[in-house]
Amino acid sequence: MNKENEYNLDLNHAAALLSQRKEILSLSPEKALDRIFGAKHPAALIHSFPEEDFYFLINDIGIHDAFEILALASDKQWEYILDIELWEKDRIDIDSVTKWLDVLFQAVPGRFVKWAIEKKPDFIEYYLYKNIKVVIREHDEDPSALGKDLFTFDDVFYIKTTDDYYETDESGTETEEGGYGEKREEFIKKMLEKIAEYDYGKYRNILFETMTVLPAEMEEEFYRLRNVRLEEKGFQPFYEAAGVYAPLKPEGVAGRKKMSKSRDEYSSLMPVPLYPFGMLKEDNLFAMSLKRIEAEEILNDLQTEFAALCNRIISADQRTIKSRDELKEIVKKACGYLSIGLERMAAEGQKPDIPRTEALISKYYLEHLFRTGFGLAQELKERAEKWLKRSWFREQGLPLGFWGEEWMGVLGGLLIKKPLYFDNYKTGYIYREFLSLSDVTEIRKVLEEIIAFDDFLSLIGTDITHVKNRSFNFKNLVLTLFARYRVGLSKDAAPLPYDDFKRFFMTLWTGRGKSRRIDVSIKEAFLIWLTERTGLNSSEITRQLGRVFDNLFDEIEIEYKKVAPNDLNPRYINLFLVQKKNRRV
Repeated sequence: MNKENEYNLDLNHAAALLSQRKEILSLSPEKALDRIFGAKHPAALIHSFPEEDFYFLINDIGIHDAFEILALASDKQWEYILDIELWEKDRIDIDSVTKWLDVLFQAVPGRFVKWAIEKKPDFIEYYLYKNIKVVIREHDEDPSALGKDLFTFDDVFYIKTTDDYYETDESGTETEEGGYGEKREEFIKKMLEKIAEYDYGKYRNILFETMTVLPAEMEEEFYRLRNVRLEEKGFQPFYEAAGVYAPLKPEGVAGRKKMSKSRDEYSSLMPVPLYPFGMLKEDNLFAMSLKRIEAEEILNDLQTEFAALCNRIISADQRTIKSRDELKEIVKKACGYLSIGLERMAAEGQKPDIPRTEALISKYYLEHLFRTGFGLAQELKERAEKWLKRSWFREQGLPLGFWGEEWMGVLGGLLIKKPLYFDNYKTGYIYREFLSLSDVTEIRKVLEEIIAFDDFLSLIGTDITHVKNRSFNFKNLVLTLFARYRVGLSKDAAPLPYDDFKRFFMTLWTGRGKSRRIDVSIKEAFLIWLTERTGLNSSEITRQLGRVFDNLFDEIEIEYKKVAPNDLNPRYINLFLVQKKNRRV
């Protein structure tokens, strides 16, 4: 059989396994299990799963229901699970080590012991160092003299589990999550007993080495090797992965390099992670554009590239993704900024053209498109931070709550480490990722209105030191100043006497009953007052803040148009600062 025929056979076999994997990942956990073990070669099918997909598969099925699958998994699949599960940033979580070593031991004890002493002796020694104390009995020494709570399998090595690692509460109860602090002694006994049965010489060597472990050096080396393995899958170290958030302008986006034929052939035989791609929904520009691509080789490259991008985002966000729902968040984030990047790269100011954005996906690296999209959100953040340093409201020592719930939410989303869109629970969350260029445009418009309003307040130049009201905000400040102007009071930002507010209130309206509206002359007077106080012309004010002031007067109508003047109660008036006592200022 020549090499071409061998390659074609391998290609057909890989395609058949890919088809089976796609089917399995679309099934419920129970049916997925049945499908795997109903296959002609279950082990080969399980081994064909990329480590990332295998990890999500066993989590979907449930760890304890997946013992049969874990028993047939490859060493690389085991190692990937441990790489993901055992670490909290750059530190090993010993409780998680107990949990997962116990899971693998229960799944297949004999294989686990062989794997542990042949492939992972250093790690087992490190784990034992953290959990046990070893005492060697002299031939003429009484075992009772060695201490209490010791166990032995050979009357030579006496072992005691230690509590040094585990934190306890005031009652002395271990506080480790999941209860594996309590189960560790049982697991350690079973594991050591099985190791002694398998190879007593290696059992002795492990216990000897456990007493000479240098934990800091070993943990550093484990971390280095883990990062090497994960980096091959796109999980780069944080300081490198963070580059995925480095803003990139459209002119800096590099075109793809054409892959060689040999690389194409090799790639076609490699299993590609399916989970991220399988979570794409056609509710974003990237997914809709991707759907139009029909060339299988391009789709395979994009699938690998998209999985690597998601992995890099996970590393940069310093997250551990253990479920489909958590991965969906990452996929949604990637799709959002890819869609924004595509819109930015397409004809600016025009509705996105799907054939055009499809071509962009094929032409440019996904990571570059992502960075181009994220760059727009980052520009908003930088704009907000630059304004904040010189803002009037900060100079006055006012809290962020001065801008009210909506504007405070927008600013809060921009001033955090990675900017977020203020959704205000429209989709169930107060904040979410930017998903489209319209999100960016909307937040940019709100930010410019906040900045413009702040500039207006600085031009008005009012003294706010006398304001003690806890509900003090930009709305009731500007409306109170206007009301004071209308009734002939001073320019200070002081609460209106009740009678003066009532008099002002009665001048607001035209019409009666449900048809009552704010008189147009009041809005005109408001604009004239603003021009007088700021020195700006009316067209400039209307251009920058016309929408804000219209909304402000709409809010007055909604709140108060049904309220009779005699029913006004200062306690329930939030859009103006009003005193209870009739005292002029």
